Amino acid sequence: MSGPSGSGAAAPTPTARLAVSCGALIFDSLGRLLVLKPTYKAGWTLPGGQMEADGESPWDACRREVSEECGVDVPSASLACVDFLRSRPGKPGGLRFLFDCGSVPDDTLARLTLPPDEIADYRLADVVAAQALLSGPLRRRVQAAIGRRGVVYLEDGLPVPTVPQPPSA
Repeated sequence: MSGPSGSGAAAPTPTARLAVSCGALIFDSLGRLLVLKPTYKAGWTLPGGQMEADGESPWDACRREVSEECGVDVPSASLACVDFLRSRPGKPGGLRFLFDCGSVPDDTLARLTLPPDEIADYRLADVVAAQALLSGPLRRRVQAAIGRRGVVYLEDGLPVPTVPQPPSA
């Protein structure tokens, strides 16, 4: 069988790419979690989004997305969670990084700038109420990450029994 050039060489197999996204845990002075209501999907989410394929790092993607989605500059954070999601029919898998950006000043949160074509609303909710608004995998990611000292590793939003998890704070 010949390849596209007729040389007999097989056509190269496309390389699969892994989707990578980054989210931010952002709290107010009362410990309430910032959640966003996107216009492009049902339910609520955290600030964040897809990492660009131009060499952007997960932390740079998190900072860029938080700035784009709510106009907040997060100068520092700690990596709280890495979640590997397996592909499913109609749902691409990938890696999800979750950064704990800590508490942002209340006056900054009072002046959020939401892009109306992307974000319809936001809430600052206590952690339990915020988690109830989030989808299953994201909810599990947040539950696993909040209150831990160190990075939590998950697969499909669940702890892996053979990977030790960091202790609770």
